[in-house]
Amino acid sequence: MIRINGISLPIEYDEDTLRSLTAKALRINSSQIRKLSLYKRSLDARKKDRIHFQATVDVYLSDGEKRVADKCKSAAITEEYHYELPVCKKSDLRPVIVGSGPCGLFAALILAQAGQEPIVLERGADVDSRTRSVSSFWDGGELDPDSNVQFGEGGAGTFSDGKLTTGTKDHRIRKVLQEFVRHGAPEEILYLAKPHIGTDKLKETVRNIRKEIISLGGKVIFGARLIDICDKNGELCSAVYQKDGEKYTIETNNLVLAVGHSARDTFAMLADKGIHMEQKPFAMGVRIEHLQEQINRRQYGDLYNDPHLPAADYKLAVHLPDGRGIYTFCMCPGGTVVAAASEKGHLVTNGMSEFARDGINANSALLVGIGTSDFGSTDILAGVRLQRRLERQAYILGGENYHAPVQRVCDFLNNQKTNYLGNVIPSYKPGYELTELHGCLPLFMTEALKEGLILLDGKMKGFADGDAVMTAVESRSSSPVRILRDENMNSVSMKGLYPCGEGAGYAGGIMSAAVDGIKAAEMIMN
Repeated sequence: MIRINGISLPIEYDEDTLRSLTAKALRINSSQIRKLSLYKRSLDARKKDRIHFQATVDVYLSDGEKRVADKCKSAAITEEYHYELPVCKKSDLRPVIVGSGPCGLFAALILAQAGQEPIVLERGADVDSRTRSVSSFWDGGELDPDSNVQFGEGGAGTFSDGKLTTGTKDHRIRKVLQEFVRHGAPEEILYLAKPHIGTDKLKETVRNIRKEIISLGGKVIFGARLIDICDKNGELCSAVYQKDGEKYTIETNNLVLAVGHSARDTFAMLADKGIHMEQKPFAMGVRIEHLQEQINRRQYGDLYNDPHLPAADYKLAVHLPDGRGIYTFCMCPGGTVVAAASEKGHLVTNGMSEFARDGINANSALLVGIGTSDFGSTDILAGVRLQRRLERQAYILGGENYHAPVQRVCDFLNNQKTNYLGNVIPSYKPGYELTELHGCLPLFMTEALKEGLILLDGKMKGFADGDAVMTAVESRSSSPVRILRDENMNSVSMKGLYPCGEGAGYAGGIMSAAVDGIKAAEMIMN
C-alpha cells in the first residue's frame, strides 16, 4: 500500500476527483489504482479565497507500488494498522473495572477480547435509562446524583460533542477509532483531522461496546458504586461496592480505577485509605455562546454558508502578563450548553453537540488556569472544595432551581448586571437567570476573564462581541487531583490498583482516556 501526503482537494470534491488528483500526484494513470481511501483530511481555511482540504491518501495499485512510491517524494510504502492483542492465560480472579467512561470501556473491551472476562462496576445507569433521567432533569425534574451528565454508561463524554481530537501520538489511537466505527460511529472519524461522533451517535456506540464485552464473557453491573478496596501486604485482594442499599465484595487482584473527574466521594475514600494522591492544577470558568453563523463568517468569509463546509470551530489561548493561562476548551459548533451537575444544590455547565452540529449557537468553555496556590489549602481535596464553592454560589445566583446565571459579554466587561439579551439567546436548560457573574466567581477569575476576552478578541475578531453570552459555572474541565502510579501503572500505594484516565489525572479527553484504559489492560495481562 502507498500512503501519499499533500493532496489538495476542492471543498466540493467527489470520489472521481480524489482518484484523479491522487493519480496525478503519483504520476500514474488513474486506471492503475485498484483501491484508495482517505487516511487523513483537514480543512485549510487560512486564505478565505482558496479554502480547500488537505488529504493523505492510502492507495492500492494493480502492481508496481514500490516503483511508483520511490519516484514520489510525498509517498511511501506502508502497511495497514493492526492492533495485536496480548496473548495471556486467563486469570483465576476476574479483573474489575470501575467506571464505564472511555477509559473503563476500552480497558474492559481489550480484556474481554483477550478472554479475561472483566467485571465492570458503573455507579450510574445504562445509557438509555441515563438519557431519560438526564432529559427529565433538563426539563425541570429532579437531579439524580448517581445518573446524570457526569455518571453513567459512557461517562461524561456521552453528553458532549464526542470530540476525538487529541495531542496524543500513541498508535493505540487507531485501535480506538476502529472500534468506535465497528460499534456504530461514522466511518469519517477514521480520517478527519478533527473527528467527532456527536451525542446522538455516541449513545449507540457505547451501548454496542457494552454488548460486545458481555458477549465475550464480561459482566457490567449498573448502579454499583465502589465504596472500599482491600489489600493484603500492599497487594489488592478485593473490591467492595454498594448497589440498591446492599454491599457486595468481589475478590480480585487487578482493578482499573477509571472513575472520571467528578467521583469526589471515591477520591475521599481513597484518601482515607492512604492511597497516595496529590493536588493537580486544573481550570474553571464559564461557557461562552455566539451565533454559529458569526463563527462561520469569521472562519470562512464569503463561503460561510457553503454546504460543503462543516460548522466552523475555533481553539484559542493566551497567557496573561502574570503567567495565568486563559483558553477555550471543548468547543461545540452548532451545540447547546447543558446542565451537568452531579450534586444536589450545585450548578455545573458543559457543552454538547449532536452529529449534525446544526444548532443556532456555538459554545465553548472559556477557562482560567487554576494553580494549586489558588486552592487555599495544602489538603489533597482542596481543589474539590474550591469547585464545590463556585458551583454552590452559581446555584444560589441562578435562583436555587438549577437555572444558570447568565451575563452578556459587554455587561461583564463593564461590571454591570445584564437586564436584557441581544442576538444570542442562551441555550442552557432548564432555564437561566440574567445576572452579574461576579456574584459567583472569585475576583481573580473575573479579572482574568476580562483581560482574556480582550486578548482573545485580538486573535479572533468578534470573540468579545457584546451580545455573546457567558453562562456559569464551568468547573469540571479536568480532575483537581492526581492518583500517583508507577511505571507499570500500579498505584504507588497498592499493587494491582491501576488509577487511569481523567479522574486519576492522566488523560484530557475521550481519546487519551481510552488509550490509557487500553494500556492498563495490557499491563494487567503482561
